[in-house]
Amino acid sequence: MERFVFKELIAWKNSVNRKPLILQGARQVGKTWLLKEFGKNEYKQLAYVNFEASAALRSLFAIDFDIDRILTAIQIESGVKVTSDNTLIIFDEIQEADKGISCLKYFYENAPQYHVIAAGSLLGISLHQHTSFPVGKVDILKLYPMSFQEFLVAMNKTDLQKLLQSNDWQLIASFKEKYIDLLRLYYFIGGMPEVVNSYIVQRDFEQVRKIQNSLLIAYENDFSKYAPTEIVPRIRMLWNSVLSQLSKENKKFIYGAIKPGSRAKEFELALSWLIDAGLLYKTNRISKPGLPLASYLDLSAFKLYFLDLGLLVAMGKLSAKTLLEGNAVFSEFKGALTEQYVLQQLKTRSNLEIFYWTSGNSTAEVDFIIQSEDKILPLEVKAAENLQAKSLKSYYLKYDPKLSARVSMSDYRFENWLVNIPLYAIESFPL
Repeated sequence: MERFVFKELIAWKNSVNRKPLILQGARQVGKTWLLKEFGKNEYKQLAYVNFEASAALRSLFAIDFDIDRILTAIQIESGVKVTSDNTLIIFDEIQEADKGISCLKYFYENAPQYHVIAAGSLLGISLHQHTSFPVGKVDILKLYPMSFQEFLVAMNKTDLQKLLQSNDWQLIASFKEKYIDLLRLYYFIGGMPEVVNSYIVQRDFEQVRKIQNSLLIAYENDFSKYAPTEIVPRIRMLWNSVLSQLSKENKKFIYGAIKPGSRAKEFELALSWLIDAGLLYKTNRISKPGLPLASYLDLSAFKLYFLDLGLLVAMGKLSAKTLLEGNAVFSEFKGALTEQYVLQQLKTRSNLEIFYWTSGNSTAEVDFIIQSEDKILPLEVKAAENLQAKSLKSYYLKYDPKLSARVSMSDYRFENWLVNIPLYAIESFPL
């Protein structure tokens, strides 16, 4: 499978200012596979150490950060004679090693010639457990589930994927039905690599759903394994409420909807755990679109999204037939799936800050307000071909943005103040 972030790994390797790299991402998004492929293709040697599998090495950094001693241990564990010019060192599940993240600082300061990548599924959680983070001493890269365009490449539809990147809207529109058919498929399968690979090999929707359900069970098992015991029940309750809350007309997350009488402070730790584990995405409301957007966020108002669209569909127990016949899928759960899809594609673009906006009386809501460097773009999501954009018009009249955007099943077109982006093209549209 091709992962687009591979190009960023190559750029990291060739950078004159290269630092040890941390690859973050939830469990099962493909971090280990990606790094091993990168090592095999771009280096002569790969020295791989998994601290979850190798209990003996978990105390490797606890005594000191002597690089020679560490390299000796790596060589013994991996069977590879480490050299600075042609060896990639991978520390997998580094959060399992005592002071593992801190050791990266000493590679940067004392042995910058070595190529070191650390990966971990629960790094976000580990960093909140009194772990010293080497600020300014590491590079960070995030890996998400496969995007729609990565899915196209995996499905051997590379020509269609490259066409989307060309922004040749007339030619893109000629293949609209092909894109929509593949988009329906992506809604069911999602972007978890194991699920995608299973469909490519077997073309079996039942097997797809079986793997998705297994992943959901594995994540729930992680709650008990890694989260503090006292918050595990709240993690489960919150996790199970996300779909129903996304399916509301007003998708703002309400703690009281988890159970009657619930309040924020009861679930704040549970929410932080799920976000830090990479299992949920959070977008905050902003009061006004000023730069930087983070200066105007409302911490009390936010929306939650799932790690992956296919897992959300599996949790909702939607059948393949429901999703693959007609266009009803795009408005299913009051458009929750389509909003999840758009957010998931936007998350793969590392230069974006993502929020949402509502009017003071909450009569108008713009699904996403995006900051890209010094540009702010309001983006409204419309399921199917419903092209009314009343909330976006309200935002436009109030703030007069240079450009407003709507994502829908309609073809690309520019209408004075508004550009319409086809749903299947949002990933590569120049924002």
